[in-house]
Amino acid sequence: MSDDGTKAISIIAFIGSVFSPWYRWSGRKDPEDHCCLNVVTYGKGGRWTMTDRGRDALELSETQMKIGPSHLSWDGSALTIHIDERTTPHGGRLRGKVTLTPRAVTNVELPLCNDGAHIWRPFAPVADIQVRLENAGWSWSGHGYFDANFGTRALEEDFDYWTWGRFPTREGACCFYDATRCDGSNLAAAIAFDETGKASPVDAPRTARFKSAFWGVHRETRADPDFAPHEVRPMLDAPFYNRAMVRTKINGETVTGVHESLDLNRFRKAWMMPMLAFRVPRRKNWPKRWL
Repeated sequence: MSDDGTKAISIIAFIGSVFSPWYRWSGRKDPEDHCCLNVVTYGKGGRWTMTDRGRDALELSETQMKIGPSHLSWDGSALTIHIDERTTPHGGRLRGKVTLTPRAVTNVELPLCNDGAHIWRPFAPVADIQVRLENAGWSWSGHGYFDANFGTRALEEDFDYWTWGRFPTREGACCFYDATRCDGSNLAAAIAFDETGKASPVDAPRTARFKSAFWGVHRETRADPDFAPHEVRPMLDAPFYNRAMVRTKINGETVTGVHESLDLNRFRKAWMMPMLAFRVPRRKNWPKRWL
């Protein structure tokens, strides 16, 4: 999020693009044949990119990941993302560089289910970000976050619903991960990180529901009993997924962060896949003249 709260960006690098209809239709047997750099910018002139690419587009090394014309690199102190993608449905180009510099890197790994089939790895809960895109008005600085999710099964095999939130605090950041698993059990994780990367459990406030957006995805987050959490800026609203800037109050501190809700009961419906195909074009071979 930008320091002034008017802009934001999310970037997800996928090997096995979990929300790709093409990956699902393929039987999810070859994750490297469904790689993707999903970039979404929020604010005036915001754009969406999510191109599903084949294995020829993917190159990996210890410090670099290339996905088609875009690439990510780690130099030991900062993550740099060079973006060169085509937007959907506008068809324009989104180019530029984003640099994320962690205040510290954690050693935290959290299993999301009992057999460890899904793992959450919050590498840098507290970070600084510089965005330098070619689009007019899209050079800004702010605070950011870097994590990863790993899994050996499809999300909808193990989860019905989850919410996640990252909220900057005076001491660092708080992250909440709450989920309802398909077996009826629940995940309720609340972790505070300081600027050195030290993690400690939070006496988490209650879970409070707040108003749904257009597609009606259920939204809830942690909040003190005397505070009603609420959206302060919409980001992404889809039939099964919502992302927004949300304000809440955690142990007496009012904070604004990024919140996500994921309804996997909706996502597993077959009718959802053709809708997603419109926003997620498939480009199997690389290189090509098109992106």
